[in-house]
Amino acid sequence: MANKKSRRVADRHRTPASTAAPAPDKIVLPLGAMMFAASVGAFAQTPAAQGEEKTLKPVLVKADAEREQEGKDTLRTTTTRIGKGKQALRDIPQSVTVVTEKLMDDRKIDTVKEALKMTSGITFLAAEGGEEDVRLRGFPLNSTGDLFIDGMRDPAFYDRDTFNMDRIEVLRGSASMLFGRGSTGGAVNQVNKQARLLDETQIDLTLGSHQYRRAVADINVKTGEDAALRINAMRTLADNNGAGSSLDKYGFAVDYRWGIGTRDEFEVGYFYLNNSNGMNYGLPWVRPNSSSPVSATTMLPADPKSYWGMASDYNKGTAGYATFMHTHRFSADTELVTKVRKGDFERDQRAGTVRFAPATLQPGGQAVTLATLNPNTVINRGTNLKVQSMENLFAQSDLSSKFEALGFKHEVLTGVDFAWEKKIVRGALSAAQGGVSLTKPTTTYGNTDDGAWIDESLRTLRKTSEFEAVSGGIYAQDLIKIADHWKLLGGLRYDAMSGKYDVFGLSNTNVASFSNYEQAIYKWSQRYGVMYQPSDRHSFHLSYATSFNTSGDTYSYSAATVDTPPEKSMNLELGAKIDSADRRMSTRLALFRGVKLNERNTDPLIPVAVLSGKRHATGFETDVIGKITPRWEIYGSYTWIWDAEIDKGAEGAEGQGRRPSLIPKHQGTLWSSYQVTEKLRIGAGANGRTKMTPNRNPGWYSDGYVTYDAMAEYEVLPERLTLKANLINLSNKLYADSLYSGHYIPGFGRTYYLTASIKF
Repeated sequence: MANKKSRRVADRHRTPASTAAPAPDKIVLPLGAMMFAASVGAFAQTPAAQGEEKTLKPVLVKADAEREQEGKDTLRTTTTRIGKGKQALRDIPQSVTVVTEKLMDDRKIDTVKEALKMTSGITFLAAEGGEEDVRLRGFPLNSTGDLFIDGMRDPAFYDRDTFNMDRIEVLRGSASMLFGRGSTGGAVNQVNKQARLLDETQIDLTLGSHQYRRAVADINVKTGEDAALRINAMRTLADNNGAGSSLDKYGFAVDYRWGIGTRDEFEVGYFYLNNSNGMNYGLPWVRPNSSSPVSATTMLPADPKSYWGMASDYNKGTAGYATFMHTHRFSADTELVTKVRKGDFERDQRAGTVRFAPATLQPGGQAVTLATLNPNTVINRGTNLKVQSMENLFAQSDLSSKFEALGFKHEVLTGVDFAWEKKIVRGALSAAQGGVSLTKPTTTYGNTDDGAWIDESLRTLRKTSEFEAVSGGIYAQDLIKIADHWKLLGGLRYDAMSGKYDVFGLSNTNVASFSNYEQAIYKWSQRYGVMYQPSDRHSFHLSYATSFNTSGDTYSYSAATVDTPPEKSMNLELGAKIDSADRRMSTRLALFRGVKLNERNTDPLIPVAVLSGKRHATGFETDVIGKITPRWEIYGSYTWIWDAEIDKGAEGAEGQGRRPSLIPKHQGTLWSSYQVTEKLRIGAGANGRTKMTPNRNPGWYSDGYVTYDAMAEYEVLPERLTLKANLINLSNKLYADSLYSGHYIPGFGRTYYLTASIKF
């Protein structure tokens, strides 16, 4: 080859064209090329593919440029990789909200769940296990696997921490053209921190309410001219998180990059998180008195940190995955990015429902209401186990290219991906089946955190089900500039998935039973858009996109669902992205309509799921992010879903003509900070939503709420030591954060944190 050794190319404005890396005489296929054979046609129109003699455009990667794009430095960002390949936000004809590390640090956010509250339109189901069951625009994300890490699916259930995250990107609306099976609501992409070409270390030490202690280290070392190593580590302990759960977790992430900015760049990384947290399964709803209608159902008048579970309850889990990435740059405008990730996840949850005992067991023999509630009210503690393991292997290769063909400018994205996923669920044997039946003692309303304990290690576990699936997809998208201010986008994807689900039963006579279900899915997805960009500060778009989710979207089949085709959805959006004249502020606006076209319902005549349902959500969203003045920075996100309805559905609570559950009409978040002096910065913010009903529309609404937060930061030593104080939920507002028909999980009560950030 003419250029055997890769080298970093200098800034095009400072380096003569003759010094730029020449095109190779012979192209050696990079790692992703073999995966990519099916979609390489999209590259055929580029000069390199046509065999033209053309010098590679310089590729610029500098430490300063990388630092400017770090999520810890700004609330506002202009680019994203959630759309596959690095793209300007203004060139994506769908709404994208980015929660950067700076916003997470300013508001003292440690978990992905709390970070998602910083963007409107997201609510949470208090699922049977406390996992982050996310709803976006009213449609579920977790059950369809629409959580991603660096563009690769992150389907396991675990308590995600933010210690290794540069930013969290929320793509709103149907996204199956990019990712395969998915939700009507959108997708959430967690962006991990990468090694950079500089030497920098930051250590954050935090003390807070309820014996909260947290240490986070971020160490970046430049190991060579084009190589760097980054290590992030975290340890957190607390007696209570402010909502009834203790914390005991640690994690670390290692990322090594070499060939940064050269023709061939490589990256290897490993992430590990260990949770040994407590578990607040949730608190029961209650009515004011015995004659109160169901619609009057409300929360308990209890401090949110109250805990009536067992001292032996816990929510343990581990998440570990290794990633390899290779970027091959054919030119400054064309690159092929290939990623391979192997993940292993374990979850062992021992907890249970907290419910009022029946009237016959209560003092005075009366059913529990707010009128009869007293310190002697009896509470039962149930047993709800979630013991699961998941393995997955993902591989994907994405080509992005800019070129001119047939008189038009094109920006092409095309790629292929592969996934293997396996999930095993285990359950406990009863005494009749050869195991044990542990009895949990009751407690009383006035006796919180009573220390009652049982030996969970005595349970005998067995495999109850196993799910395994292999899937693959291929996609292509072209953004064409058809006139000075107009662009058209068209994208198409084809997915194939084959899954099987085995159920292992065991009767009280120790006779095993076995059921096997298999399903194969082949599905097309599409996305179209038109953009009008009259200037480099304005972009207006109209888009249409589709998505689908299979009956195995929760990694299980049944006799009722195995032969049911996928649900189909569509999303229409009219939106705009506008920057201020000084480029310090960005505003996003969108009108949207998401429709689940054929929702699953159980046929009343036969026990089979049929695609007879339909629902929709129509609304408006806006984000405002940036600096009003050089000292005043703001972040705001607001969603108004004025029209949401089940158009067709089975009879019952969640039936035709009703507003779907977990969709508030108004929801928003606001954060503002001001640099008072060169050393002192202060901030304040609010989160709020209007009322919404729990899942299954049980006949009542959870009240709306507004909470307020505050922050003060003082730079003790310039660029060396900063102290920051955070106050969360200033007014100690009592509110239901995550909802379920039988219980709710309260939001955090008033909590305090003091953080020392040390840099060197």
